[in-house]
Amino acid sequence: MQYVLIIHEVADYPAWKKVFDDAADIRKEAGERSYQVLKYENEPNKIVHFSAWTAIADAKKFFESPKLIKIRAEAGVKSPDFIYLEQLESGIL
Repeated sequence: MQYVLIIHEVADYPAWKKVFDDAADIRKEAGERSYQVLKYENEPNKIVHFSAWTAIADAKKFFESPKLIKIRAEAGVKSPDFIYLEQLESGIL
């Protein structure tokens, strides 16, 4: 499985979340298969988006597209950091 970890600050979480939810169909079409949204414990506008993708190439194409760059700006995203990951192992304890 391929994963993307995105860490970014947003201007306003509820506004960002609406844009995020509205983009669910285009994320799915691009190759996102599942996601988690988390926040830093003491920083409510510092968001972590962790998602599983069909392929890292699909994720990069999506996140680097002009359309998504515009959507991020509209959502109030500040300086996103993208980390592309390939699973080596998983387990349940």
